[in-house]
Amino acid sequence: MVKLLVVEDHALVREGLVQTLRHVGRDTEVFEAADFDGATAVLEQQGELDLMLLDLGLPGLDGLSCLRTFRQRYPEIPVIILSGYDDSHTVNRAMKCGAAAFVSKADPSERLLQVVSEVLAGRVFDRDMLRVRSAAVSPHPPAKSKADPANFGLSERQAEVLGLMVRGKSNRDIAGLLGLTEGTVKVHLTAIFKVLGATSRTQAMVVVARRGIRV
Repeated sequence: MVKLLVVEDHALVREGLVQTLRHVGRDTEVFEAADFDGATAVLEQQGELDLMLLDLGLPGLDGLSCLRTFRQRYPEIPVIILSGYDDSHTVNRAMKCGAAAFVSKADPSERLLQVVSEVLAGRVFDRDMLRVRSAAVSPHPPAKSKADPANFGLSERQAEVLGLMVRGKSNRDIAGLLGLTEGTVKVHLTAIFKVLGATSRTQAMVVVARRGIRV
């Protein structure tokens, strides 16, 4: 089960984010809060979460102050900052305060889901959200040395499929790149999920990061 927390004061925006994040995977539970106090209550009640999406324009204690506090209290939970302001000054301040990534409210939902998946897989991005900025920040960081996929019972072809999946390729893309049918790709993914104990792409990516599987 992947647990996410959305902290956004505007109810309509928050509801939209919650609905979008449910597309991360079937086994995804999304909690929500309107401010710092609400987020703290969720964290105290739920304990360990996998990721937090935090709006910068919160009432009372602003987003950056919240970010600093959450990074101090819950350093194992990566935080993605969401804001309507995406100028370089705002982005740089957020990243310096410990954000794992920054998403503009002008971005499409596909971009948000992409960034969420990448951060869950253990990546922290720079301003462009394209280049890896530093090491993982997940509760279970990747192993320092990469493990051979064969050690986990994955075939060479399954390792190729997994590697392309981790890079964000769709089933159609993977099929085209490897000269397979989409049906064959789905068969490989089903086998990969079973080996990794995952039920979705997102969970598989988390397992890859946590176990340090070389893909």
